[in-house]
Amino acid sequence: MAPRSAPALTALAAGTFALGMTEFVITGLLPEIATDLSVSIPTAGLLISAYALSVVIGGPLVTAAVARRARKPVLIALLGFFVAGNLMSAVAPSFAVMMTGRVVAALCHGAFIGIATIVAGGLVRPDRRSSAIAAMLSGITLATVAGVPLGTLLGQQYGWRATFWAMALLGVLAALSTAAFVPVTGSGAAAGGQWGAFRNVTVWLALGMTALAFGAVYAPFTYVAPLMTEVAGFGPGALPWLLVLFGLGLVLGNVIGARAADRRLMTTVVTASVAMLIVLVLFSWTAHSRLPAAVTLFALGVVAYATAPGLTTRVITAADGDAQNLIVSSAAVSAFNLGNAAGAYLGGRAIAAGWGYESTPLVGAGMELGALALAAALLVVSRVNARATGSARSAEVS
Repeated sequence: MAPRSAPALTALAAGTFALGMTEFVITGLLPEIATDLSVSIPTAGLLISAYALSVVIGGPLVTAAVARRARKPVLIALLGFFVAGNLMSAVAPSFAVMMTGRVVAALCHGAFIGIATIVAGGLVRPDRRSSAIAAMLSGITLATVAGVPLGTLLGQQYGWRATFWAMALLGVLAALSTAAFVPVTGSGAAAGGQWGAFRNVTVWLALGMTALAFGAVYAPFTYVAPLMTEVAGFGPGALPWLLVLFGLGLVLGNVIGARAADRRLMTTVVTASVAMLIVLVLFSWTAHSRLPAAVTLFALGVVAYATAPGLTTRVITAADGDAQNLIVSSAAVSAFNLGNAAGAYLGGRAIAAGWGYESTPLVGAGMELGALALAAALLVVSRVNARATGSARSAEVS
């Protein structure tokens, strides 16, 4: 990565760290939150689904509203919404208020990452775009390695509300670093013309593939606390280091996936997706024993984030080569979160049906099969388009 781009990418990663911690830390605190707010664990899991659905809906709409504004002040303002939402969650007297705080915090998520993706990609050469996006997204992986386990530990020691106070503070620090280091890049084009990219079937195939592939991860990961304690046999005190283990897998997968996707985009996505399918099927068996469960959790992190840079880049390149399409970039974030919401919901339905927490990896495996089917369709459509137009670019990304 070019030295001049490093401070800006680090600042953007600080923002994604704060966002990633807020979205995912609840997975380690579901029992505490459910008990305090007098709801069941599957009901508390809806706090994850609601956050994700708010990103799905709010991301493109908020992005469209700010598309013509200068990107740096917009990024800072979006982090202001994030801080407000976490403060609301920290003082929530009821489940309904907690849910409202989650929605408010989520409104900034899709637009922030969508705009940050464009800014990050513009800091480097086109052939380094996946690596720049991975650097920006490294905040999310670091949040999983350090933020989520520490947030879980903080919540277990001082109450789950302390974790949300800490995340509000992280949002303030992320806004300050964005103000200090992210360059002024000007404003974008009007949103109206950018919606036209959604007439392209490859955009929808790429979005669907992204949603299913990441939903496959969050069918089991949403319920990782009861899965690893009630099924695998770990004590509650083991959850922070288990989340660290998963996060280390994400970091490794992010590095591997970014480098591979810069060379062979769809080959990387498909290979990692097949590996994820295998890991998810195995997880339904290994979850019954501590050591195999821990190893499989790490492997799930590796294969999950080996797909992330490639999935994001494939959505962007599907938009007729328009690397500055903010709406499509935000829609990619929405697709990730739609998958998260669907995975959390379907995993919860399997649990409520009496199939047990160990059924959630198989729910994810079913979603991953759907992602692979859409990947196959995307490859076919891209190659047909390449033959029809004589475009080398379509062949390269496929």
